Amino acid sequence: MTNSPRIILGIDPGSRCTGYGIIGISGQDIKHIGHGQIRTKGDDLGSRLQQIHHQLNLVIDEFQPDEAAIEQIFTCRNPRSALILGHARGVALLAVSHLPNSEYSPRTIKQAVVGYGNAEKSQMQHMMRALLGLTTQPPSDAADALAVAWCHASSRRIHPSLLARS
Repeated sequence: MTNSPRIILGIDPGSRCTGYGIIGISGQDIKHIGHGQIRTKGDDLGSRLQQIHHQLNLVIDEFQPDEAAIEQIFTCRNPRSALILGHARGVALLAVSHLPNSEYSPRTIKQAVVGYGNAEKSQMQHMMRALLGLTTQPPSDAADALAVAWCHASSRRIHPSLLARS
């Protein structure tokens, strides 16, 4: 039996743009598998949430992740924005509910990737490009999603016995 990389889906939820990042881990090695953005259309929140759910399910079908990690809500100044973001997170959590999943705060993610909990988006993009050996800088939302997956892989929450896919 050969050990395949364990595939982790990272999600940076948003109602207008949800980023996703897929990495594979095998032992101590972490490699880039894919990333992208789900850009919703229209002004109807219900329709945008449905688009997020549908597109995330397509990503899951394509990449067959073993587990998922999602960014927690950060403190918003605007309560309405926080509620809308909460809906997008809920839809994302529903899409990955059949997978083992974890949630991480923005500060924890930035600390894991950059070493500084208040890192800027451009720093996150630069670090994900460098850490994963990407030839181009990923879009901000995709870089954030890759960072969520990286944080999860680095957190040591993954028990070594789970690294081998069955």
